[in-house]
Amino acid sequence: MARVLYIEDDFNNRMLVKRVLLAEGFEVHEAETAIVGIEMAQNDPPDLILMDISMPEMDGVTATQHIRQMPTIREIPIVALTANAMQGDKENFLEAGCDGYISKPIDIDTFADQIRQYLP
Repeated sequence: MARVLYIEDDFNNRMLVKRVLLAEGFEVHEAETAIVGIEMAQNDPPDLILMDISMPEMDGVTATQHIRQMPTIREIPIVALTANAMQGDKENFLEAGCDGYISKPIDIDTFADQIRQYLP
């Protein structure tokens, strides 16, 4: 069973993603801030990190850059999961160190398959 860490400040988004992934057999852990998410990833590395981009305190791009500098967790795939869908956003997230990009709102029928693409 793949372990996913979802770093997202919005409770409703966390609940939706968690429900969809749990129904597909994933183990889901949640962090409501990037700082807490980074700490969770260091203490118990997941198989994949879903990263919201727009968060208070530390945004997802900055969090991704921090993770990529940490030897023990730098290889974990990170997928930007964000409503930021302007032209060039995807490229910016990939350049910042994300391995993939999924826009919100998610398609609950295809979401789990999209996630599986990024798992080792």
